[in-house]
Amino acid sequence: MIQRYKIIIEYDGTTLLGWQKQQDGKSVQEFLEKAIYSFCQEDIEVYGAGRTDAGVHALAQVAHFDLQKEVDVFRLQEALNAHLRAMEAPVAVLSAQKVGSDFHARYSAKGRSYLYRITTRRAPLIIDKNRSWLVVVPLDVKKMREGAKYLIGYHDFSSFRAVKCQAKTPLKTLDKLEIIEEKENIIFYVEARSFLHHQVRNMVGTLKMVGDGHLSPEDIKTILEAKDRRRAGPTAPACGLYLKEIMY
Repeated sequence: MIQRYKIIIEYDGTTLLGWQKQQDGKSVQEFLEKAIYSFCQEDIEVYGAGRTDAGVHALAQVAHFDLQKEVDVFRLQEALNAHLRAMEAPVAVLSAQKVGSDFHARYSAKGRSYLYRITTRRAPLIIDKNRSWLVVVPLDVKKMREGAKYLIGYHDFSSFRAVKCQAKTPLKTLDKLEIIEEKENIIFYVEARSFLHHQVRNMVGTLKMVGDGHLSPEDIKTILEAKDRRRAGPTAPACGLYLKEIMY
C-alpha cells in the first residue's frame, strides 16, 4: 500500500541553488530525496509547494512524497533529520504527517506568504549576513506603504515579472503587502494564491526606490500600468526573502 506523507521544512538557502534539483550544485529537493533513500532505500521524488530560488530561505516550506510502506511519522521525521545532519544539509524537517493520495503540496495550496527583510544601517551585517538586505541609506517607510497600496488586488504584474518567468499569465491577485518597521529592520509581509517569478523581490526593489526618494509613491501606479519590466526597479537580493507559510 502506497502512503503519502506531508512534511514542513525549514532551510537556509545561502549555499543552495534553490528548491529544485540541479546538476551543478546542492538543492533542497536533492537533500530530502537522499535522506529518504538513506532511511528506507526508496528512490522517490519529493514535490514542493514552491520553487524558491538560489539564496532564498524558508521558514515553513511544504512538500509531499509517497512511500511503498507505512512508517511512524515521528520516526520518519527523526530519521530524515538525522540523515540531513549527516550530510551537513542546511535543511530541517519540522513536522511530518500522513495525508490522502489527493493531497498535493503545490496544487492543493490555496495561498502562499512570504516575508522580506531589509536592514537599514551603515555597519555591515554580521549576525544577519545573508539573511537580510543591507541598505545603508534611510528609507521612508510611510511613503513605501503609500506606494504599496497600488499593488494590492488583481493586476497585470508584467512590470514585476522576471524576463524568464514561465507563468501562463501575468495576471495575479495580491492579497496582502504590509510593511512593518522594527528598529533598524523593515519587514514586508506578502500574501497571494501564487506569485510570478521574482515578483516579490521586484516589488521590494521598486518600493525601496520609493523609500530612498528615487521614486514617488504615485510612480508605483504608473509602473504597474506600464506592464513593462524595464520601468520597475531592480530585483532585491535573494538573501532577504523567506517563504513564510503555505495555506491549504
